[in-house]
Amino acid sequence: HDLGKIEMKHGVVVSVVNLHGEGFGNATVPSRIQQYRRHPGRRRTKALWPIGAFILAITLAAAGWLIYKSVSGRVGRNSANTKSIAVLPFDNFSDNKQDGYFADGIQDDILTALSKTSDLKVISRSSVIRYRDTKRDLRQIARDLDVANVLEGSVRRVGDEIRITAQLIDARTDTHLWAEHYDRKTSDVFAIQNEVAENIATQLRATLSPAEKAAISVRPTSDLEAFDLFLQAKDLIRTAQDTANAKETLLRAIRLLDEAIGRDPKFALAYCWAAIAHDNLYWFDYDHAAARLELAESCVRQALGIAPELGEAHLAQALVFYHGHRDYTRARDQLAIAQRTLPNNAEVCSLSGYIDRREGKWDDSLRNLRRAAELDPRNLKVLGDLSVLYDLLRRYDDKEQLFDRAIAINPAQTDYWQLLRAETQLEKGDLPRARQIFDRLPAGYDPDGSATAARISLFLYEGNAKAAQAALDACKHQGLIDGTGSLLPRSFFAGQIARAQADRDRATAAFNAAREEIGQKLRDDPDNGLLHGILCVIKAGLGQKDEALLEGHRAVELRPISQDAVDGPVALTRLAMAYSWLGDNDAAIERLTDLAKIPSGPDYGQLKFDPAWAALRGDARFVKIVDELQPRFVQQ
Repeated sequence: HDLGKIEMKHGVVVSVVNLHGEGFGNATVPSRIQQYRRHPGRRRTKALWPIGAFILAITLAAAGWLIYKSVSGRVGRNSANTKSIAVLPFDNFSDNKQDGYFADGIQDDILTALSKTSDLKVISRSSVIRYRDTKRDLRQIARDLDVANVLEGSVRRVGDEIRITAQLIDARTDTHLWAEHYDRKTSDVFAIQNEVAENIATQLRATLSPAEKAAISVRPTSDLEAFDLFLQAKDLIRTAQDTANAKETLLRAIRLLDEAIGRDPKFALAYCWAAIAHDNLYWFDYDHAAARLELAESCVRQALGIAPELGEAHLAQALVFYHGHRDYTRARDQLAIAQRTLPNNAEVCSLSGYIDRREGKWDDSLRNLRRAAELDPRNLKVLGDLSVLYDLLRRYDDKEQLFDRAIAINPAQTDYWQLLRAETQLEKGDLPRARQIFDRLPAGYDPDGSATAARISLFLYEGNAKAAQAALDACKHQGLIDGTGSLLPRSFFAGQIARAQADRDRATAAFNAAREEIGQKLRDDPDNGLLHGILCVIKAGLGQKDEALLEGHRAVELRPISQDAVDGPVALTRLAMAYSWLGDNDAAIERLTDLAKIPSGPDYGQLKFDPAWAALRGDARFVKIVDELQPRFVQQ
């Protein structure tokens, strides 16, 4: 859960490795029709017939207009901004099919050049890449991405010869606006990309400022072999989380980038992506060492030294400030600089949204994350980011609509989103609905133990500790992700179950084992406030009052709400739970009173049903807190 590295409730994305969705470099709500009916028995007289006929005519005309709009939308019309475009993946017509990364690189560079034009709306790569190697219905694609225009193309490379074709199409009318093919030397590839970008901007009547025109014309390197290595590395970094060994994939990318930089020491973009790869190794805990963070920082310094105005370098710097130092102020300053030359960059918007929610600027966070979803509408990670925010705000309807949208984008991941939907029902306190969803999930579906942890919560909420223990016994994972998103040892769950059964001896044995495992984690990461919070609960379960409160207050000190509006409430909730377990109900309720009123605090289902809060349920103050948290749509 540390800044979202492992998080389920407070971080919903595709990969349970990066559940807070705060990494970099990558991973339709149905309308409601109101039906009306006439009141029966209403007699229509002859004198009123002309008025009735007039009303009927108006009604039919309105209905006809609505039907027309509905049908026209389905057959391809949309109201997208005329200055909006999706650059679809280019076909690779080279004899060497491994040159696919080269075709992707050409498409990506044209897309990147266009995205530096503030007068255009340009869809991000991670959304358009989904249309590679698929049969394309351009009108449907345009509707999916909410754009008016699409660019298609192909690349063929033979030796040092290259042919690039491109055609710009108004997808609303299937009108070809512009087309061109280029037969050049491979050394002319950058000039071709610039020509294509400028021609498209001209066709779409987009205004290019002198600074934007200059940014588009910059050659990233004069060494084509270095550029080739760079394209391969960038592809590896973007797909690392989808490979069997993400750490080795990132290290391989770094080796390619080091080779590219060795050929061209002034290759600023290569330094940027090397910084991203090092940051990902650090952030995803593949190598969470100070030396790895320093390598990321060193690469950023090199990039900025070569190209001080390069937006990608400032974005990488913001990422390092955020991930490596939790320095939100400096990260935000760097994002403001990056925004000047990257006006269509969804990751600038996403990272801004992450910082906003850490600082409790909820409206700003919504605005930035919605903008990211607008620029990258088919990116499940972006939708996950937005669903995290809705979860923190307890806006469950909005959150679940995003699940529907995600499933429509990729039905193969239905089980994942349905698991999140089941967890959402637990938060809402709708136990029957949660059980229905769990029962429809495949028996063996348990990513990182998260399904087992959620089922344990359901069984404990239902008062069936025996079923909870059976679920834990059947789990193959040594660690499970709990409802707050922390990866915890099995022994911690065993302790909770035993405590719910009032089995003191078994609870003590389990909590002692959990204490040892959490203690080891803290030796490696001593300033992790969320781990201190877990240790606080464990020691409270062991009856070690002074030690428990010491850990709890340390957790709150390391994650104060004033500095972290996401993790801070989680740390304080764990301290409140410890007070409850230790018999100090007043101290627990004092904290819960405020926590229940703010985002990221405890949810209704947890306080209403979790046996961990049983000691407070006879207190009228606690009952009031729970009642005020109850979602309006939950039926008792």
